[in-house]
Amino acid sequence: MGASSLAADLAADFQLHFGAAPVVVRAPARVTLLGKHLEHYQGWVLPAALDREAVVAVALNHTGRVRLYSYDSDVMVEAPLAATGPPGAKSWMYRLLGVAAGFQQLGYALPGFDCMFGGNIPVGAGLSPAAAVASGLAFALNQLLDARLDGLALARLAQRAEYLEADHPAGLIDYVAALCGSPGHLPRLDCRTLEVELLPFDAAQYRFVLCDAGISRSRASAGYAVRHEECARGLAVLRRHYPELRSLREVTPMQLHRYRQEMGESVYRRCAFVLAENQRVELAAMHLQAGNVRALGQQMYAAHAGLRNDYAVSCPELDELVLIAQDYPGTLGACMLGGLSSCTLNLLPAAAADTFVRHVAAAYQQRRDGALVTYQAGISPGVVLIDEAELAAVAR
Repeated sequence: MGASSLAADLAADFQLHFGAAPVVVRAPARVTLLGKHLEHYQGWVLPAALDREAVVAVALNHTGRVRLYSYDSDVMVEAPLAATGPPGAKSWMYRLLGVAAGFQQLGYALPGFDCMFGGNIPVGAGLSPAAAVASGLAFALNQLLDARLDGLALARLAQRAEYLEADHPAGLIDYVAALCGSPGHLPRLDCRTLEVELLPFDAAQYRFVLCDAGISRSRASAGYAVRHEECARGLAVLRRHYPELRSLREVTPMQLHRYRQEMGESVYRRCAFVLAENQRVELAAMHLQAGNVRALGQQMYAAHAGLRNDYAVSCPELDELVLIAQDYPGTLGACMLGGLSSCTLNLLPAAAADTFVRHVAAAYQQRRDGALVTYQAGISPGVVLIDEAELAAVAR
């Protein structure tokens, strides 16, 4: 079901369930093109919002309670507004209650609300569907409360809500992609200053194809915690010689190479990936400013090589999918998606996407003797309000 038709159905069901006309928004999925893992090292990250979306409908109910309804799974939970989640609550409920708490902590009087959500974001593909719903709720409450928070303020509010759910510091990337975008641009996040730079990107000309290798989530995320610890050890070695260093972002290649033997080869290579990936994000920003999307794609290939060889978090299935993508003449770039995802991310001219899907599916079937799941997506400008006229037009 398309996002527009889902929005109309969901708005109608909302009125049946809750007896009120809601604010309805579309909130996008997110991928990271370049800068994977760099949020841990105060680096730069280049995410993109996709037009695989969650639809979120919200209305204030003036009961002091929150009612949350998952349209796709037909599950409703209810809690007092001040709750952090009743016993046995789903993780997404904690996150959404955390968004509500964020507005209250900023001094906004929240009288209770109803929220219904659904979408077409594949679950388990690493596209952050829960973050999309949280972004949509934050955007909708911002409208309903007339809070007038800007995109970055909403992103930080939603980030704190994820912290409440996961009990660890969570990155801003999901929320910056959803809430700080602009039509015809990609956002680049500086994880030290939290500044967002909008870089030009002609969304109509390009498509992303995600290819799912079908590996387990544990394999997809294997080694991440160890890599973070190794990079911390590398920084500790460097700070013995350069005590002014605050993060790997400040390290020069010469400084890193000088103490390669002292930190050991594995730690050196993990840190080398961070330095090189920061440089790739900077180069990508220059390429986008110049309108050179093909050069952006080359940085994606280089990023995958770094994730495979230096950061050592890839696996044979993902490596093979990237090689298959490189064999297709129209592919501009490809890399592993990262996080808990078992997918690769492939950048193509829009006209080549369907043919690419057939090529990669046939090649993977031949090499791995298994069916390949693929998803296509374009670039989204971020969370948007769906007006009543659009809902009425779709309903007709």
